[in-house]
Amino acid sequence: MINKTKFNSVEDMIEYLKSGDFFEDTPLAVDLPEDPFSGADFDVKAKKAMPVKKPPSETSAPSDIPKDMRPRQRLIALGREALSGKELLSIILNTGVKGKNVSVLAMELLAKLHSNNGIPTIEELCKISGMGETKACVIIAMLEFGRRRWANRGVIVNTGSDVFNLLRHYADSRQEKFISMSLNGAHEVLETRVVTIGLVNKTIIHPREVFADILQDRASAVCIAHNHPSGNCLPSDADDDVTQTMEKAADLLGIQFLDHIIFTKDNYYSYNKNGRLYKPAALAKTKGHL
Repeated sequence: MINKTKFNSVEDMIEYLKSGDFFEDTPLAVDLPEDPFSGADFDVKAKKAMPVKKPPSETSAPSDIPKDMRPRQRLIALGREALSGKELLSIILNTGVKGKNVSVLAMELLAKLHSNNGIPTIEELCKISGMGETKACVIIAMLEFGRRRWANRGVIVNTGSDVFNLLRHYADSRQEKFISMSLNGAHEVLETRVVTIGLVNKTIIHPREVFADILQDRASAVCIAHNHPSGNCLPSDADDDVTQTMEKAADLLGIQFLDHIIFTKDNYYSYNKNGRLYKPAALAKTKGHL
């Protein structure tokens, strides 16, 4: 006679065998699942259902995402190129708000930025639910700094107006800023630097300070510029002296001197446009430029 006893787990069977409630010569038929470790969705040791982990979704809160998959940890481990735009914005925003986690807020912000041709205003960003003035200011400051620092690279400079448009944000400064712009043979901007801050004259600005970095850029051409906080963009005698000194230094180094731009918030003065460069013949090869 076969003892047909149904067990719900391996442990139940073991307890039954230990109890002695069976005859040694009685065959035992054990009715168990084909694979007691799968399909029933239970942990044999804990005797309880095992939670099924779901992969993080686009709207998962950071606390729901495994630590090694969170944006900040991915940035550290894999570098900035591996992160999506949403992940980068999540790091900048840092936190969400009640009822909206940072991932959702970053998605809505990304959609807003895609719909704008330029940098949005604080008022426009604050229309996003959960985006207060503090977060909006952080985003706009980040975008503006990136534009000033890196957006000029690769831009082709054809006229003095092009230089003015690229540098006019410096016009807000209360001090004169002397700026150098390195360009390649196609007049694409390689780098823009503030060389000195203060009065612009030939005793303060030395060619070695201006051209040291330009030579490292392997630039083929250079344009210099500075702002006039007074609001008058007409050149002074000191400006003329600086232009002459820099033009001679560029000629000696075999670098094309394109222009010296003096600018204010609303206007600019171009030495090249006004025929005041000392070697205008040097620009003969750049017909159509500046």
